[in-house]
Amino acid sequence: MRLLILGGTVFLGRHIVDAALAAGHHVTIVTRGITQPQLFPNVPHVHLDRDGGLHALPAARWDAIVDTCGFVPRVVAQSAALPSERYVFISSISVYADTSGPTDESAAVLAPVESEDHLVHYGALKGSSERVVLGRAGGVVLRPGLIGGPHDPTGRFTYWPVRLAEGGDVLSPGEPSAPVQVIDARDLAAFAVHLAERGPTGVFNAVGDQTTMGEALHAMREAVGGGARLRWVERPDDVAPWSELPLWVGGDPDHAGTMCVSNTKARAAGLTLRPLADTARDTLAWARTLQGDPPRQVDGRYRVATLTRDREAALLANATAPISDRVVPMPD
Repeated sequence: MRLLILGGTVFLGRHIVDAALAAGHHVTIVTRGITQPQLFPNVPHVHLDRDGGLHALPAARWDAIVDTCGFVPRVVAQSAALPSERYVFISSISVYADTSGPTDESAAVLAPVESEDHLVHYGALKGSSERVVLGRAGGVVLRPGLIGGPHDPTGRFTYWPVRLAEGGDVLSPGEPSAPVQVIDARDLAAFAVHLAERGPTGVFNAVGDQTTMGEALHAMREAVGGGARLRWVERPDDVAPWSELPLWVGGDPDHAGTMCVSNTKARAAGLTLRPLADTARDTLAWARTLQGDPPRQVDGRYRVATLTRDREAALLANATAPISDRVVPMPD
């Protein structure tokens, strides 16, 4: 296949390039040439601003386009107009209007907004971009939730295998029975390439299988070693869910279903998932290659906003809620 990848040098994009090359496809990468342009030296790179700059692309009809970095529907419409048989758009479960409970692809998405500020209206703009993609022939939309694995610049999963490998008392937030879903970026990438090749069109929740926070931390602890003790604190004081302590949604009922998203449709369409333990081991191995303090990738990226060890120790010392070292299994 002649495959055009919009974005391809950061996290999911680079894994999609890897998956496409492993499948034997002819890949062209479109980026701004800013972040890690040295990656994939044997793959054609086109450096441009996709907003109005797509005329710089070589004249070609692509077998498929994979869009990893579309945020604004007006801009997505420009790339969706390029001649191709299939257009795979990486969206997000943030498009859902109601995440207070379990969700599948039939749920309503957020209404359109006039603003193009994707930092403020990320979910709504992704939803409007989806409509653009689904309005053309061969449109495919993938809605991932939390993505983990090597080369993650956000630290939103990496924190846990790194922290658990250090051992000692580990602040574990909320209830061990709280639902958790993580998809390995490599599995998401393989699924995107599969759908670009021959899979069905439409919308798919590309999320991991549901487990619990207790099971997830236990599995990662066993995978990375270190002998960490999971110290469960129901409501850590003044800790930001999701960012300071990843995987933890917190007690906000409006987002209680964020980790209860069905992947049944994606599984039926060919999504395969590796064990969370494998993701944890591989992520830890990658994290140990990073340099600096705090550790950062070669390009300077790794936006860590997670707890420091000193703050974690203080929170454990001052915890007012009961602390335990329990693991609650998933119900049958």
